[in-house]
Amino acid sequence: MIQYTRHILDNGLTVICNTDTSTPFVSVNILYKVGARNENPQRTGFAHLFEHLMFGGSIHIPDYDYHVQQAGGDSNAFTNNDYTNYYITIPAGNIETALWLESDRMLSLDFSQKSLDIQRNVVIEEFKQRYLNNPYGDIWLHLRPLAYKVHPYQWPTIGKNIEHIAGATLDEVQDFFLRFYAPDNAILSISGNIHHDKALELVQKWFGDIPPSHYTSPALPQEPAQQEERRMVLENNPVPADAIYKVFHMGDRLSDNFYTCDIISDILSNGQSSRLYVNLIKNRKLFSEIDAYVTGDMDPGLFIFSGKLSEGVSLDTAEQAILDEIKHFIQNPISERELQKVINKTEARISYSEINYQGKSANLAFFDYLGNIDLINQECARYAQISVETIKATAQNMFKPENCSTLWYLKNNI
Repeated sequence: MIQYTRHILDNGLTVICNTDTSTPFVSVNILYKVGARNENPQRTGFAHLFEHLMFGGSIHIPDYDYHVQQAGGDSNAFTNNDYTNYYITIPAGNIETALWLESDRMLSLDFSQKSLDIQRNVVIEEFKQRYLNNPYGDIWLHLRPLAYKVHPYQWPTIGKNIEHIAGATLDEVQDFFLRFYAPDNAILSISGNIHHDKALELVQKWFGDIPPSHYTSPALPQEPAQQEERRMVLENNPVPADAIYKVFHMGDRLSDNFYTCDIISDILSNGQSSRLYVNLIKNRKLFSEIDAYVTGDMDPGLFIFSGKLSEGVSLDTAEQAILDEIKHFIQNPISERELQKVINKTEARISYSEINYQGKSANLAFFDYLGNIDLINQECARYAQISVETIKATAQNMFKPENCSTLWYLKNNI
């Protein structure tokens, strides 16, 4: 059981603290409620751009990393479609360095044209290297808009294309910052060797006078139920093997459907005893790699099958093999023993993640953002209530042709 306190400052900043005296460190985690889903469809990639800009220095602190390292700390960040997360792990005695750094870039990020030009070029190079020049790197640039027609999940965090970032102006970037990077759009969570009273006192000292933005994000358009099978073929790509992707719409992160789909994905592909590995790689040798996983998005997400074909195997054969496995999964329910084995592994993974103070601070902020911080102590119970009957019913309802988008990724055979 993770103990925590939760307070909201007058400026809207949510403050969460978990005291963990087993470590000499603290993790200071700030979650900003902005991800790719909050972007203008004509100016995508901004949340990811800010992941870089936030490390470019603030007006009073031009070299963020230097002060982190001098205080014996480590920092990093990540962006996804739902939110942006920054964290510093640092010796508990130096926590004020972390709070000083985070509060100053929240209040007064450096918006010089030089800083924007540098970070924009970094992001453009990342786009080219990871998404355009990397084998299979562009898959989500095609698969997301195939699966989503209305919801802003239709583009990845890097953005729709390079032009959106290349054309970003200083005024546009400043406007995006002032709307989203403010205390009333952030959750600050601390886990480690500090008492919650002291943590709240220090957060109030460093963040209490930062003004809120009072910005309210508009409601997002919700994706309607998919009514027809969708298909796409990408040809003549410089990749080592043909690949296939099949995605099915599923529930949101708070739904019972998410937990059931997560267990289904583990039964199908988690480990060398899983069904897809044994049947399609080990026995039939149709794939060199195959996986099934869920996105776990705040709004309804995707259940994904992805596989790279063995040499000489046709995409028709590979796709039919996946469909046969799905059919077998539905028609031949798993045993209670097999289900309990997977649930036990999941509970062990959750328990292990709760040992690490950095993981606890990140999870506390995430579950608070979801709207149910108590879920951090209820995850195992949510998985434990899954039954064999629920798994079968969920699979039957989800794995339908009209709920599926399929992409064939063909290698260059010239």
